[in-house]
Amino acid sequence: MEPKTITHLYPVWREKANFVIGAKNLKITPEDSNAWEQLWSRKISDNIFEICCIPFFTYDVSLGDEVRTDQEYWIIEVKKRSGHFTFRVWFGNSENPNIREEIVSKVNELNCLFEWYSYNLLAIDSATPDLAKQISGILYEKEQSGQLIFETGQR
Repeated sequence: MEPKTITHLYPVWREKANFVIGAKNLKITPEDSNAWEQLWSRKISDNIFEICCIPFFTYDVSLGDEVRTDQEYWIIEVKKRSGHFTFRVWFGNSENPNIREEIVSKVNELNCLFEWYSYNLLAIDSATPDLAKQISGILYEKEQSGQLIFETGQR
């Protein structure tokens, strides 16, 4: 089966990015055992890159992290954490037709960045622990009322 490629159409730091690297072996669905995500980045040195997008499916990598890749530009490790936090929000089962706009409005009020993967999947970046707590609280409340499902980008 052909590997599934996850792409970012509108990376939040597009103006900083000058390279695309990959994170492989993502497990999106049982059928996608060899899926991979293209991550926009800024090349710092031969195999060190700063992440310039909010990962949709890659765990333990956030916006602004510096990562090391192998010679084929697959991420091997995070060399330096940026301190950013990643949240992923799924709206697919929501019966609230306004929930997407409500969440984006709250994210904008907090001056946090976000990227849409699809109509139902939103990735949110929080630059500080305080903002992460606020976003987590908002998302938790909405999840408890059945309006969305969310997770963090950390395992």
